Amino acid sequence: MHFADSLATLRLDPGSATPMFRQLYLAIKQAILAGTLGPGVQLPPTRELSTMFGVSRQTILNAYSQLLAEGYLSGVVGKGTFVSSSLPIANALNSGKPHQLIRPLSARGERFTGPEAYLPYHQGASRAFRIGMPGLDAFPFDVWSRLEARCWRRPPHELGYGDPAGYLPLREALAGYLRASRGVQCTADQIIITSGSQQAVYLIATMLLMPEDKVWVEEPGYRGINASLRAAEACICPVPVDNEGLNVAHGISHYPEARLVYVTPTHQLPLGMTMSLPRRLELLGWASANKTWVVEDDYDSEYRYGGPPLASLQSLDKSGCVIYVGTLSKVLFPGLRLGYIVAPPALAQAFTQGKAIMDRHAPLVPQAVLADFIQEGHFQRHIRRTRDVYAERRDTLLRAIDARLSDRLTVGATDTGLHLPVMFRQPCDDHVIAKAGLDHGLELRGLSYFYNETQADTRRVGVCGLLLGFAAIPPAEIRRGVDRLHALLNKQF
Repeated sequence: MHFADSLATLRLDPGSATPMFRQLYLAIKQAILAGTLGPGVQLPPTRELSTMFGVSRQTILNAYSQLLAEGYLSGVVGKGTFVSSSLPIANALNSGKPHQLIRPLSARGERFTGPEAYLPYHQGASRAFRIGMPGLDAFPFDVWSRLEARCWRRPPHELGYGDPAGYLPLREALAGYLRASRGVQCTADQIIITSGSQQAVYLIATMLLMPEDKVWVEEPGYRGINASLRAAEACICPVPVDNEGLNVAHGISHYPEARLVYVTPTHQLPLGMTMSLPRRLELLGWASANKTWVVEDDYDSEYRYGGPPLASLQSLDKSGCVIYVGTLSKVLFPGLRLGYIVAPPALAQAFTQGKAIMDRHAPLVPQAVLADFIQEGHFQRHIRRTRDVYAERRDTLLRAIDARLSDRLTVGATDTGLHLPVMFRQPCDDHVIAKAGLDHGLELRGLSYFYNETQADTRRVGVCGLLLGFAAIPPAEIRRGVDRLHALLNKQF
């Protein structure tokens, strides 16, 4: 098609906020991308076009110059200006049909998609009974903002590309804290700062596992580890838990060749029990003898209401087989996206290099602020204060359940963490109940969600229940939430 015909209806608007050369540039560009101006079509001389549109020749020159610079046009001295003949125009780009991928995802890419890999996320303000969320109303944002402002006034020299392992003062502060509070045997050189614990477990799985390597996971357990293992092409091996935690004997008898074990020994997710000392020693003895790695996810152990926090599994490890994973999401807030790995010395450098490949390093300024937050005593004060706040909220929830729902629910372990499990006294579909909760203003998570088996297989005694978070909402909202849950269950049963 001739150039004049293709732009016959174009009118440049001198009153527009968009400069006229830009209007012309966009019109010619769109005509080329749409295939209206095909490869090799010659454009009019600039003088002719300036007369056609009633604009200065410089306006035309500016538009042509931009199109030449971006490769839409090519100029030949003595011959004129043409639509570039090298463009793969354009019918495919603007066919009016939905875009189709030329190639599907790879087999590995497929492992990042689908319901097995989906990780839920928080939407909207906190409400009863959101899990995985601390109380933002208890966080000292005034202190944090003051420390952050000071950091910007005196920015650390590491604002370039920093150490992939993380900001050294933060790693030193965390090493001191973990030695004192959790008995973790470590130095700053063993700590790698990650973008949350989810990245930590994915990094571990990617670095240590070959495709189809077997991995023990707790049944029921944290679904996020399954997503990471699935992405790493590992074979997920569910091992049941009982009142003493992970059933190590079951794992040994069914999956003796496992290369890695994932466990939440201090506060099992979701059922809440603590792994007994005999089980811990049994696991460590077997892992050491079989050269198997153990990932200890210590996600909310700071909040124990019946005494001081328990010592970590890593503190018992004499052979260097435990990889300790921690997070700041439960103590501070999830949006901070800071977690950490305490790696055995033999793995620390490799994990650091792996972290560098993933995303260079975690954001520096939040690390620097957190280092000051810990070193100046705010971190420990915050934990002590929130432990009291959450204990009150837990007690409020327990009293409300006892008063309103004791005929419907039994309560599981309650001495640690930011949530508590409850089991229904009669068989039901907890997924249906959780979904119905949305209509009552409740955010519920069924216990069946945490199982690897199909929901139909898990509807048995002790499985049908809910995980109720209490830390994120004040006591009055907890009581209102229990009232709404009571109304919901009256409709369901």
